[in-house]
Amino acid sequence: MAEAPADDLRAELLAWLGSGPAPGGNEAHEDRFRAFAVRVFRHNYERCAPYGAYCRRRGITPDTLDDWRDIPAVPTAAFKELELVSGDPGDAVLTFRTSGTTRGRERRGVHHVLDPALYDAALLPTFAAYVLPDEATLPMVSLIPSLADQPDSSLSYMVGAVMDALGDEGGGHVAGPDGLDLDRLHALVATGDRPVCLLGTSAAFIHWLDALDRNGRRLRLPEGSRLMDTGGYKGWGRAVDEAELRRAYVELLGLAGDYCVNEYGMTELLSQFYDTTLRDRHRGTGGVRRKEGPRWVRTLVVDPETLRPLPAGETGVLAHYDLANMDAVMAVQTEDLGVAVDDGFHLLGRSAGAPPRGCSVAMDMLLQDRDAS
Repeated sequence: MAEAPADDLRAELLAWLGSGPAPGGNEAHEDRFRAFAVRVFRHNYERCAPYGAYCRRRGITPDTLDDWRDIPAVPTAAFKELELVSGDPGDAVLTFRTSGTTRGRERRGVHHVLDPALYDAALLPTFAAYVLPDEATLPMVSLIPSLADQPDSSLSYMVGAVMDALGDEGGGHVAGPDGLDLDRLHALVATGDRPVCLLGTSAAFIHWLDALDRNGRRLRLPEGSRLMDTGGYKGWGRAVDEAELRRAYVELLGLAGDYCVNEYGMTELLSQFYDTTLRDRHRGTGGVRRKEGPRWVRTLVVDPETLRPLPAGETGVLAHYDLANMDAVMAVQTEDLGVAVDDGFHLLGRSAGAPPRGCSVAMDMLLQDRDAS
């Protein structure tokens, strides 16, 4: 029996993701991305009813699409209100929820993952390219709870998959329902001359660093040790500037600055973005710290009012086009501020106050059918 078109698309995408995460930028990658984007957009349009209705209101359909940049992006807030899945949510193998709880558990954003193979194919080679560009095999110590403790956390799934596939013996989780186990953490990083890879949220690292500082402790992790942090720069009771936190990694943990890599991801996407510093160092290319994504993702910096792309160097909100997201919707509009630079972007944090006007208008259009019922 011949495969259904969706199965053909999935198989071809998995093959492309498996070929490596080199960032886009050359014409060969652009042509491949453009062709896939049109097909994934049609898949989302036809199989996700709320999204299809939204696109029609925007006047964009697969038959009228001229440029992938015109594919309508859905605000991240829409995942709290609608079933944005290109298929049956009952077929989801994994269900992830955003961490925000201010509106109650039922109002957390939900991402139904129909095929974890797409997630694994997106996250593993990209993590390896930016955090392990030297192909090091290291014990991984996670300051993020395991999936057993947080079964609806995309971050816990991601870290567990990375530790299982890319980590070596001697690592483990040091966070659980009761918080960080600092004694276990110190025991795992006291590995003599063997480097380690630390994984955690910025908040968890701030908590650990504060404890070290209070006790007058300074660690000198073995050469080649590295760290991946993620999330905002607010810890238990205080906020820390990003540059200040990186200095603390150097001073209190003895890490080289280039070996401190920040990851930027979100529950609503299956792909991630990373600082380029360690990869650039390994390649000997230098360059300014910036975020890059893999070849199957494109990021636009758009005007907060019109959601139209802005020229490089201008600050706007980020919209991500992630082909690995084919089972949800590939185009996601964030409220994160950024500036486009060569081969990537600078992340500037979340927009303050109310959502950008363009995102609010898009939400209104998305919810018309639901509110009318």
